[in-house]
Amino acid sequence: MLANLIRATWWRFVATAVTSTLFGLTSVALVALINEIINSSADARSEQFTYFAILAITGVILQLCSKVFAEQLTEQSQATVRNQVAEHVVNAEFNDVETQGAGKIKSCLTEHSLRVSEFFQRLPGILTNAMIVLGSFAYMAWLDWRVFIFAVLTLIIGSVGYSLANATAFKKVTEAARIQDTLYSQFDSIYDGAKELKLHKSKRRIFVEQVIGDTITLLRTRRVQGATIYHYAASWGGFSIFAFIGGALYFLSGQGSEATKVMSGFALLFLYMLTPLEVMLAAIPKAAAAKASANTITEMTTEMHLIAQTSQSELTQFNKIELKALSHGYYHEQSDEVFALTPIDLTINTGEIIYLVGGNGSGKTTFAKLLCGLYPAKEGDLYVDGKHITAAQLDGYRQLFSAVFSDFHLFDRLLDCQDKVLQEKGNALIKKLNLHHKVAIKDGAFTTQKLSQGQRKRLALVVTYLEDRPFYIFDEWAADQDPVFKDVFYKELLPELSAKGKTIFVITHDDKYFNLADRLLRMENGCLTECTSHLSSKLAV
Repeated sequence: MLANLIRATWWRFVATAVTSTLFGLTSVALVALINEIINSSADARSEQFTYFAILAITGVILQLCSKVFAEQLTEQSQATVRNQVAEHVVNAEFNDVETQGAGKIKSCLTEHSLRVSEFFQRLPGILTNAMIVLGSFAYMAWLDWRVFIFAVLTLIIGSVGYSLANATAFKKVTEAARIQDTLYSQFDSIYDGAKELKLHKSKRRIFVEQVIGDTITLLRTRRVQGATIYHYAASWGGFSIFAFIGGALYFLSGQGSEATKVMSGFALLFLYMLTPLEVMLAAIPKAAAAKASANTITEMTTEMHLIAQTSQSELTQFNKIELKALSHGYYHEQSDEVFALTPIDLTINTGEIIYLVGGNGSGKTTFAKLLCGLYPAKEGDLYVDGKHITAAQLDGYRQLFSAVFSDFHLFDRLLDCQDKVLQEKGNALIKKLNLHHKVAIKDGAFTTQKLSQGQRKRLALVVTYLEDRPFYIFDEWAADQDPVFKDVFYKELLPELSAKGKTIFVITHDDKYFNLADRLLRMENGCLTECTSHLSSKLAV
């Protein structure tokens, strides 16, 4: 993923890399020039000070450019990651989104994207200090090749030990990234489960201490373990450096007075290299965390298949939808079993009002999601007006439907419904549903969403009306409504939609309204049957 991100931000990345590299080389050149000034004659220093001024000014400019480019790169990289993840999730198949879960998706959009962007924020420091270290080694080689070889050998020994520790630490950091995804899911429960936690003191204590508390502790432990191993490795690197300094100075001290210039140069390099080496070593854990986060994002997006695209146009109307031996199955965590809808054969004609009834957990909502194409069929075939709907055509088929599911989401604005006439129509419907004293549609958005669950459902109903699709699905819509609004829904709104040629599929438990349906279906343990007795009694009436 980091490679793709670099390609997406290539010119800022190149600008940051070049300016940071040049700044590092300029810094080493300044140290070398300082050593030359210290050991040169008075006559030569005038020209050397001119070079010093030029290098100093150049270094300041390069450092400023490097930081500005790095800041732009950091923000662009984070924005790019978030856009890519959001776009991928929005365009992924619904069942894959459900499988990943809200916690992991939010973690990728927030914490993981931030950690990836922090890598680019630290890039100038990494490159600058790397150039300082490499340039210092080059200057060492120029001063004395024997000491340079000794430095290289010391670096190799230090790197081997550091690499072994780095591999262990990276495992801890990667595990911490996975734990963090779990923690984000638990954070949702702080708000979503607030009512239940307030009512039960013991639940509240267990949730804080054993659920979130244990996860936070485990996350902290893994991060500390990873960071500690990195610090051990950095200490080993520091020891290697001091061992090299001591050995080099001991060697040079026995070379006589002619080694004074070499010793002063090495002394300056040693002092100047310590901070860059520490910065580089400190940046490695952050780079490892960024890599772990990038891997998490890549893993998530790879597991989410994008909606198949086809050149065929979207469906806008239909006369008949046929389900032939259609089935779907999924793992049911509570029962530790695979729940499956038995092969379903069903024909739905345009303009019908169909009620689906059945007990909780019988598969009603699963069937509704299968019917509208949110879930792909495991087996069987789907036909619209005699034409077979393939997997690649499923997204076009979904455009026939508008739905209000029991776990619906209400956006704060009307998406794809910006027409003034539609807004006026929406406000008229809001008034009919007795919401006009609390909310209205203004400039394509709702003036508020601070409403009860029943009122929010009524507002969601307004949105589906404005979408004006040929097929409407309502999943337990009336469950949170007062009796007066149930009457409006079943006796006024649904017949009005049917009169306009709309097909209506209602999941309900309201048996007093069953006689208003054209067809009554029953779902029991994933098996769908049609209540023919209902049709006979309706015809008799």
